[in-house]
Amino acid sequence: MSNLLSLIIKGGPVMIPMLGLSVATIACAIERTWFWYQLMSQEDRIVHDVLAAARYNLEDARDIAEQARDLPIGRFLLAPLKLRHPSPETFRLALEAAGDKEFVRMRKGDKLLETVVAVAPLLGLLGTVTGLIITFGNLNIGGGGTTEQATQAAGGIGEALITTAAGMIVAIIALLIYRVFVSLQSQQMDYFSEVGSELELIYRQVWYEPSLAATNHHPTVYSALPATTPVEES
Repeated sequence: MSNLLSLIIKGGPVMIPMLGLSVATIACAIERTWFWYQLMSQEDRIVHDVLAAARYNLEDARDIAEQARDLPIGRFLLAPLKLRHPSPETFRLALEAAGDKEFVRMRKGDKLLETVVAVAPLLGLLGTVTGLIITFGNLNIGGGGTTEQATQAAGGIGEALITTAAGMIVAIIALLIYRVFVSLQSQQMDYFSEVGSELELIYRQVWYEPSLAATNHHPTVYSALPATTPVEES
């Protein structure tokens, strides 16, 4: 710990924002890791229970999704199930709208990591430049520099190297974390699409089409006629 603090001090003032970017990256990684752990450890069970219930009772399926609404998959499945007798088109639109909303939430933290990846190397380059400025400022060319001047010059070179390395390390770590989260987001988009299609198919085959067929086989002609319209006798 003392060695790390010593490096930060030797790196100069540029290390202060670099340290801030490091803390922000670690905090974002911890928060997003907890988010993905909760989602991926429970979503298979939730999906299985909702789809199984949807084949027999939509109310039960809706209640299961309602209990899981703290998770993206729960909110995604709940969106169409809470509608009252929707058409297949409305059912699909509810799924797509809920999916788009959840995908936006899954991308939380991406902008921060992208900023760290872009800014950290620039801060490292800035530290390099300022360190070299200090180095050349302390050099007494042709004047037979003293030991003190040599020490100051070495300090400037050290500052330049420390900030450059720090910028690269922070940017690399942020980039790796970002790529992992992007991969998880891509997997979830495919998973949500697959689950949504299966739920829509269940709704069409088990609920919508049988009810539509029953309505067509038993038309309510007389109740649909106006009260003042006479019915012609055959």
